Parts: sequence; C-alpha cells; structure tokens
Amino acid sequence: MQDVILIGIDLGKHSFHLHGQDARGKAVFRKKCSRKQLITFLATFHPCTVVMEACAGAHHMARHLMTFGHQVKLISPQFVRPFVKGNKNDFIDAEAICEAASRPNMRFVTPRTEVQQILSALHRVRESLVRDRVKASNQIHGFLLEFGISLPIGSAAIKRLPSVLAEHPLPARLIAVLNRLHAHYKYLDEQIAEVEKELQLQLQEDDLGQRLMAVPGVGPITASLLSAELGDGKQYGCGRDFAASVGLVPRQYSTGGRATLFGISKRGDKNLRRLLVLCARSYMQRLDKQKGVLADWVRAMLSRRHSNVVACALANKLARTVWALAARHTEYRAAQASMAA
Repeated sequence: MQDVILIGIDLGKHSFHLHGQDARGKAVFRKKCSRKQLITFLATFHPCTVVMEACAGAHHMARHLMTFGHQVKLISPQFVRPFVKGNKNDFIDAEAICEAASRPNMRFVTPRTEVQQILSALHRVRESLVRDRVKASNQIHGFLLEFGISLPIGSAAIKRLPSVLAEHPLPARLIAVLNRLHAHYKYLDEQIAEVEKELQLQLQEDDLGQRLMAVPGVGPITASLLSAELGDGKQYGCGRDFAASVGLVPRQYSTGGRATLFGISKRGDKNLRRLLVLCARSYMQRLDKQKGVLADWVRAMLSRRHSNVVACALANKLARTVWALAARHTEYRAAQASMAA
C-alpha cells in the first residue's frame, strides 16, 4: 500500500468506509472498520492525503488525523454528489469523495478548531432557546386573546403577566397554565442571558472577535459567530468570495452572452446572513448620526434604491470588511471601510 496517495473516508456513527487510490487514480484497497480500527489503521499508515465530507464529527476527526502527519481535507457533500456512480452505497461514496478531491479546482472546507466549534455550539443553543422563548410568548398571547385579553407586543407585557391575570376574572385552570408558561418563559430568559454571558467571555479572549466589534453595527453575538465561522479567512481568496459564500450576492442565470441577475442567492449559513443584514439595518437606523465615507455611500444608495436593497448591499460590504480584518490581521478604520474587498 505504499503507492497510496489519497484516501477517501465515508464517515459514519459507528462504521467507516475507506477507499485508497494511487497517483493514477487506480483503486488500491477498500476497507470497512470501526472508529477505533480507523484510528489504529491511519496512525500506522504512511502520510498521505485524507479526504472526508464536511459533516458531523469531521472536524474532530480531521484534527486527530493531522497529528499522524496526514494532510486532511474536508469537502462539502454537495460537491461529492455529482461523482457518485450508479447506485449509492458507502464504498461508492468513499470513491466519489476521492474523485471529487482529485479535481484541480475543487473547493475545500477548512477544519475548525475546538474554540470555533464551542462558539458554534453556543450559538446553536442560543438559537434554540430563543425559538422556544418566542413559542412560549406566542402561546401566552394566543391563550389570553381567546378570552378577550390582548397584550401589547414585546417582552415587557409578558413580564407583567401576573398583574394582568389579577386584573381579569379568568378560569383557575387557565391561570395555572399561564403561570406555568410564564415560569417557563422566565427560565428561558435566564438561560439565554447565561449563554450570552458565556459568549461575551469567549469573545474577550478572542483577538479577532475584539477587532470585529469595531465594525459598524456589529455586536457581541455577530462578532463571536463571525469569529467561529470565518477563522483566519485564508480559505477565501478575497472578500467577495466570503460575501458570496454567505449568500449576499445576486443569484445569476446567464446564458447566450446575456447576464441575468436576480435577488441574493441566500446560500451558506442562514443565521450568519441574517445577522449581517440586521447589522446593516442597525447602522441605517442611526444613519443621521453617522459620518464618514461609509455613511455617505449609504445615503447615496438610499437616494436611488429601496431600503431593503441597500440593507443587503451594506451587509455585503460589511462581510467584505470583516474578511479583510481577519485575513490581513488589521484594525477597522472607518475612512477605508468602503475600500475593503
């Protein structure tokens, strides 16, 4: 097996399927093994290129295999699918991973560090808690509305729910249900506050996150998520590539020499794109107090485009600025914000 230069691994929860090939692309071996057998096999195998799909457990496995001297590459599953030949099984998937990785222009995913994975986990937990809190709030509003009580929009109305229940004659069992929902709402509120506190503590130890906080409209939540997702930014050739990966560029369907552009492509991380657009809207809401090249650019855009279009364009510009700070290890300077690419 000394002529093996590329190994494709189809990851699983308990079993792993390996496909090894030589420099000419000829299959040398196929192997099915458990997690422990995989580690033992690759620990004693000569250094080569190991390719896996970027899925659950891939980043941890990539960091582990790097310690054995292997060059580990992660590839997006959507780029592997076209290379699956015939019927699908695990060995064919491993072969397709090798075939996709052999393409000279293939794009790969940079393995995440442990800190990046922890930040990503905290953000996912926070999103789940926020959804549950909104769900509990909507249930409280809905149950009260069925009995003719309409609460104002916002968290303040939910927090004064006990006084509202005392003012209106309601069935005892309904009051018990509403009190249970109110207690659940307060618990979720406390959990969200604790998660956000943990994110801020992580952010204080992150140099990139602190530098991203200087970008207009970017707060702790967005800065920590950008730090987790972007890393050093070396996986992107320029700021436009990062903006495109987040889905903040027009979707294109061009043929016959005619360029046809639609709305934003909405590719990539939906949560990150949403936060960047919210940062842009936050900046636009305080535009009357903003000065500098970026503010002048936004005012000029608003004079001829709808505010929604300007928000997406500004989010694109913020994404390019963020990439420049990460890839070039620089500080944010307002005078050069519009030049970041």
